[in-house]
This record gives sequence, structure tokens and C-alpha cells, in this order.
Amino acid sequence: MTNASYLLALHSIDGLGPIRLRAVLEYFKDPKLAWEANAEDLLKLGIYKNTVNLLVETRKKLEPESYAEKIADSGIKWITIFDGAYPKLLKEIHDPPTVIYFKGEPDWDKKSIGVVGTRKITGYGRIATEQFTKGLVMGGLTIVSGLARGVDASAHQTAVNENGKTIAVLGGGLNNIFPPENRGLAAKIASGFGAVISEFPPDYPSLPGNFPARNRIISGLSLGVLVIEAAEDSGSLITARMALEQGREVFAVPGPITSDLSKGPIDLIKEGARVVFSPDEILEELGISNRSNRSNSTDLSDLSEEERQILKVLENENMHIDEIGRELHFPSPKISALLLKMEISGLVESLGAGIYCKK
Repeated sequence: MTNASYLLALHSIDGLGPIRLRAVLEYFKDPKLAWEANAEDLLKLGIYKNTVNLLVETRKKLEPESYAEKIADSGIKWITIFDGAYPKLLKEIHDPPTVIYFKGEPDWDKKSIGVVGTRKITGYGRIATEQFTKGLVMGGLTIVSGLARGVDASAHQTAVNENGKTIAVLGGGLNNIFPPENRGLAAKIASGFGAVISEFPPDYPSLPGNFPARNRIISGLSLGVLVIEAAEDSGSLITARMALEQGREVFAVPGPITSDLSKGPIDLIKEGARVVFSPDEILEELGISNRSNRSNSTDLSDLSEEERQILKVLENENMHIDEIGRELHFPSPKISALLLKMEISGLVESLGAGIYCKK
């Protein structure tokens, strides 16, 4: 589409969401004509009077070409729904964003999966997120999530650690990354591990009402959505249900029945989501050959008898170091040394507070 700077200027008007903005563009055919249209014509299209008034006032102080140059000079790129490179899967949803702003180098049509869950991640959730994300990255998938605390941040970080690709979808503009503690992670992603993206203009704030809109993009970019730990009222369930509405697959990781964060995945399973215990099940369901078969496991034949006993104790539950020692009748110095060695070897993982699990 020509006159892209005028499209960006129109897109900056609060109240011109994807559906209304598309109606305006279809009527005027040219963003420049829409930008310069008189208020009466815009009102006839069903645009709210407050939005029309805002557009009229904005035109007095915003020059579209200078506005676009300012965005570009800040390192932010954009793609519009009229561009051939616009992500094909996202274009299929009911209300695809008209403009996507981004930093980084996204491969828009590489096969992707959404990984979402609670902000209040537990040790169990962290391990599940890391293991599933690692397997999915090794299977060639891009990880899509929302850069929130908890599962989102863990999924992005694991993708980076595994030298994979990830897309972080924001609930505000790229100049207002939220939460602030994930700004470093966002910069890392944009530096060569995928992209940080948003449908909101660069200076738009991260508001609570933005996140449902953000969630439809996470699912819209993805072949499916994986939910790891979520309370009954979690925003992750909104993402999963949007995925179902968009005809995408939904996967849920079961959790301990004693945890409130297991209720969200359980509800999704009741609604038809597929329960999964390994990333290979997801890859198989999506028809993707598993490239994660390269072995990176420790040769168990080299383990001592004491190490084998520890793995057996941790087979089905997490345990405190003191409980492991009592169960196996090992003195504290010995169990500490064994667990440290096994953690370095990648056989067990510390969950903090002296609690260990089999990795």
C-alpha cells in the first residue's frame, strides 16, 4: 500500500482498531485520503464522534512522514496487513492487526507454537516450561509468548538459551516494555533470537485491557498453544480459548491436583485440549518430524549405586535433601556431595529451598 506514513498516522488514533480502521481504508482506498477526510464522511462510516474529534485534533500537530521517520529512527520496523510478507496464519483470524511494529528479525511464516501460563510460576512449572520449550525448539518451532513474568519469561529465556527463535508479543508499545524487569530479555530476543512485536503504536502504554488483544496475536501466529500452570481465571486460558476459536490446537500440561495452578489446564482438558507429557507428543500432533533425537543424555551405566538410588527415590516426586538422606540412610555430607555432582551432570535439578527433582 502506498502512503504508508499516513497509515501509521491513522493507526496512532486511539479508537481506530483493526476492524474500524480496515473499514475506513476500504472506503477511501488510500490512507492519505482517509487522513485528510472531513469529519462528516468519517461519521457516516460509523466511526465514533470522539474518535473523529481526536483524529481532527491530531492532524493539527502530527505530520505523517515525520512521524514515520521518528519511528524508523528509533529502530522500530513495521509490517502492514497489505504487505505480502505479513504472517499468513495471523491473517486468517477474525481481526488481524492492521499494523505490527517490531524489533528484531522475525521469520513470520516459520512454524510456531504459543507457550503460556501463570505469572506465579512454581518450581514444577519452571521445569515443565524449560523441558517442553527445549524440546519444541529442538523440533524446529519458534516459541511465541507474551513476555510476562513466570511461564512466558521462562519460555522466552529457554528458547534463547537453546539458540532457538522466539517472538514476544507485547500488551503495549515497543517503547513501553512491561514488565520492566524483562527489558533485558526483550533486548536479547531482538538481538538475534527472533523479535519483540506489538500491534500498539510505539508509545502506547501497557494497560490491562490490552492483554486480551495481545493474546489473540499469540494464538494467531501459532499452530497451537501450550498451557503450563494456570489458575481458573488466568489470562492464559483466554489465549487457549482464542486458539480454539481460531481452529488451532490446544495442549495442556497436567499438574499436581493439590495446586490451584493445575485447575486451568484441567478445565482446558475437559473442554477438549490434548493432555501432553512430552514435547514429542506436540510435534507428532502437529505433523512435525522430531529433530530432537540427537542425544544429550548422560550415560546411566556410568552411575554409582548411590546415584541410582537417588534417581529411584526422585522418580515420581520432588523431595527435600533431608528427606532423601533419611530415605536412603545417607549422612548429610554424602547426600550433599552426590546431589551436587548429579546436578552438574544434569540428572537432577534444585528447585530451591533444598528441594530436588529428577531432570
